[in-house]
Amino acid sequence: MSLLPAWSEAFADDQLAAVGALPIADARTWAFGGSTGAGVKVAIVDSGVDPSHPRVGPIQGGVAMVVDPEAENGYREEEGPHEDLVGHGTACAAIVRSLAPDAEIYSVRVLGANLKGRGGLFHAGIVWAIEHGMHVANLSLSSKSETLYAALHDAADEAYFRRTVLVSAANNQPGPTYPSQFSSVISVACRPGADPLGLATNPTPPVEFGARGIDVDVAWLGGGSMVATGNSFAAPHVTGMVALMLAKHPHLTTFQVKAVLQAVSENAQVDPGEVSD
Repeated sequence: MSLLPAWSEAFADDQLAAVGALPIADARTWAFGGSTGAGVKVAIVDSGVDPSHPRVGPIQGGVAMVVDPEAENGYREEEGPHEDLVGHGTACAAIVRSLAPDAEIYSVRVLGANLKGRGGLFHAGIVWAIEHGMHVANLSLSSKSETLYAALHDAADEAYFRRTVLVSAANNQPGPTYPSQFSSVISVACRPGADPLGLATNPTPPVEFGARGIDVDVAWLGGGSMVATGNSFAAPHVTGMVALMLAKHPHLTTFQVKAVLQAVSENAQVDPGEVSD
């Protein structure tokens, strides 16, 4: 196995500490059982999404944030169809689709062909997801920029209060990782394992959850696929879980979603005397 991305070491099997969980007899069945993600709007804030890929299928719409020096904020929004410039967004969308096949997927393109983008576009993509009523936004990207800290923090808080769940991958490199290290955001790093619903919770955040993201077969451009490792591919596994959960339990707030994710984590333990159905 190659060198693991930053933050994922907290989810090594010999490092996982047991944590308390909700007293539910079968938390995974309660959270996901029978759900397909129907009716849940999921924004993939990334490099775009290719709806022609057989592992993605039709998407409901979206927007591309395009640099425009003439525009007031230095960018313009182009709503409607757009391509995936890299393949990264398509990979994330396909993972979400594999878990929540009936979720409504929207592409919010903020990255360029070099898999990089301006911080203002990233922020704008999150704001678009909130304002367009997305239930979940997958952020398989992050920023180290201190100049973006306040703007991203405000956006994360707004998402929290308006019930748009932000699921953010931690940066693969050590250092600041915004917005994933904000407490209002569900932060994710990768861990080994083949179970797409496999999850571990970290009792010592900032990164809270570890999900499948090492040597994963992911969709890519041109209808193809590749094997990849990264926190980027762990986040959409959690996004898919959240979509399943919200389709079945639409009343849940972001705070409650986090609690249920902890309850379904492999290292969550419940006192048998407290268990209920």
